[in-house]
Amino acid sequence: MPRRLIQLYAGLVAFAFGEALIVRANLGVMSWDVLHQGLVRQIGLSIGVWSIIVGAVVLLLWIPLRERPGLGTVSNVLVIGACLDVFLSWLPQVDAMASRIGLLLAGIVINGVASSAYIGASFGPGPRDGLMTGLVRRTGRSVRLVRTSIEVSVVIIGWILGGNLGVGTVLFALSIGPIIHVSLPALTIPRVRPASGPDPAI
Repeated sequence: MPRRLIQLYAGLVAFAFGEALIVRANLGVMSWDVLHQGLVRQIGLSIGVWSIIVGAVVLLLWIPLRERPGLGTVSNVLVIGACLDVFLSWLPQVDAMASRIGLLLAGIVINGVASSAYIGASFGPGPRDGLMTGLVRRTGRSVRLVRTSIEVSVVIIGWILGGNLGVGTVLFALSIGPIIHVSLPALTIPRVRPASGPDPAI
């Protein structure tokens, strides 16, 4: 349990750091951050605050889907958004294209490994992942179709609102799956069941 908790929160904090690097690269952000940035431009507040608000709204959508959140689900909503704003306040703006590309690539790799870390801790899926699995179960559609539909819809809405859609958005979408596929086995913590007591019939 201690290792799982440490890995969960280390993964969430690292995810926020990688997300901040992608934002600072200014070459296109993750799909949900396109929406968050659009909301910032239209309404105000910060990208981290909108990450928390949108995550909470997505959690409410779990209710009709009968999904059950875990510690990792709630922590995902609160920790990533709060840490994202902190990291963005620390990281300076970068102008040189080579540096921006470096930030983008580093952010994508960190996000992938960090995702594997908090998923491998087995404390429940993130709110957006739970929305996907709930819709797959209720509609009978494929994971690919449901996930793609969600991501495309979020990106379109965010872009209309003024979010930063660019090559980084596409590169993230193409890269994150393979990175998680490679790193998840090494970061998945086996759930050990308690040893059974002696057979009462003996």
